[in-house]
Amino acid sequence: MTAGVTAGKTPSAARLRKQSWYQQPRYRRLFAMVITAVVMAQVTGVQGARNDLFYALEENFTGTGIWIWLGIFLAIWAVREFLHGWLRGFVDRFKELAAAPSDAAARKDPPPSGVPGLVRRAADGSRAVRGLFRTHRGYQLGGMAALLGLLILLPLMVSTFWQQVMVDQIGMFLLIAIGLNVVVGWAGMLDLGFIAFFAIGAYSAAFWTGGLPVEPPVELNNFLVIPVAVLTCLIAGVLLGAPTLRLRGDYLAIVTLGFHEIVYLTAKNWTEFTGGTRGASSDRFSIDLGFWSYEWGLDPAPYYWLQLAFIVGVLFLFLRLEHSRVGRAWTAIREDEVAAASTGVDTVRFKLLAFAIGASTSGIAGVIYASKLGFINSEMFLVLLSVLALSYVVFGGMGSIPGVLLGTAILVWLPEYLRDSVDPQDRYMYLGGLLVVMMIYRPQGLWPSRRRQRELRMSQEGTGAADALGAQPGGAQA
Repeated sequence: MTAGVTAGKTPSAARLRKQSWYQQPRYRRLFAMVITAVVMAQVTGVQGARNDLFYALEENFTGTGIWIWLGIFLAIWAVREFLHGWLRGFVDRFKELAAAPSDAAARKDPPPSGVPGLVRRAADGSRAVRGLFRTHRGYQLGGMAALLGLLILLPLMVSTFWQQVMVDQIGMFLLIAIGLNVVVGWAGMLDLGFIAFFAIGAYSAAFWTGGLPVEPPVELNNFLVIPVAVLTCLIAGVLLGAPTLRLRGDYLAIVTLGFHEIVYLTAKNWTEFTGGTRGASSDRFSIDLGFWSYEWGLDPAPYYWLQLAFIVGVLFLFLRLEHSRVGRAWTAIREDEVAAASTGVDTVRFKLLAFAIGASTSGIAGVIYASKLGFINSEMFLVLLSVLALSYVVFGGMGSIPGVLLGTAILVWLPEYLRDSVDPQDRYMYLGGLLVVMMIYRPQGLWPSRRRQRELRMSQEGTGAADALGAQPGGAQA
């Protein structure tokens, strides 16, 4: 009888394994969306009063604003949870209809039989694939040309304020994010101090144009400073990477954070060389060919076109680099460094290359930024900029160059778009809320790479690790 009573009181194994309703991912996402809606209602509502600490809470949580935000985020949750399968099926059917004409054309003639028929079918299939590839490649090139034309004309379509934003923030962060994507997205090394290379590039421009308290050996034109700054950042990247080759994950992030603090405090306290917080000046870009000369002034449009030219050039080189032997080696290191080393990949060399090549774009950005403003000081290179750059890369999609470009442009544009309607102290609340929603519903990023999507799918299936940034040697262990 005792055994029977005990058995009656002890929950069964199936009951212990049963998951409560509030522990299901669907309702956890619902809870996150409700919290985000509450935060957004508070951020966009009335501001607080000094003599009444709860004035803003009472006004924002009893008005109509909170119901509007709840409706928006609940609608997003409902579409994701209940209409996702239907939307996916609709997209699949659309793809099938788009491919139907080629299938119908293939069914007009009966397939030939015999060995000659197999050879003929193979040849026809090969020609069809080559034709499809050429057509697809043509569409890609046409779309890229149209996009480039739009970007060239964009400054003529917007106000001077937005031209300043595109040059001082969007263009600057695009160059930084492209380089950071090499370190984080391709090589899988978490870097929290990447803005230090940007500072090195800016101070290189000030030094070689004679803007620092110390006289340079020879004064250079800003265009000649760019390769010097790139070389300086390459050397700094190697100096950072050399002592950190055995580190990964959180430990590597701490070291890179320390590297940023070293650069920042050196720029701040070494006043005899950098000017400290008083800052230093830098010359603007200029061209003098004898028969023709031009000097960049206060108009931001010429700087925008200059930045665009450098971004296009860097993208061309990095896209070639992604699918090269070096890019494949970085991918192997990111997914499993021990396995890569065991198959003959020189991990030391390729990790140093990742740090050095990734830092090079920050040198270009630093020179353009210092030349555009004509003035720099140490307070322009706070660690917050490194965190923001990393957020842009993760939001857009680590390892995906189109995703990094799109994510960076959106997240830099958003706070400036909210400038007139939101208090400056609250702008980044929108950024935080957007990142929360993004990490819940699309952790692979806005425009992810195919490899990243596959890793996340394997992680959900329990057959692989989703993030090599925190992976242990030999891969994740069960």
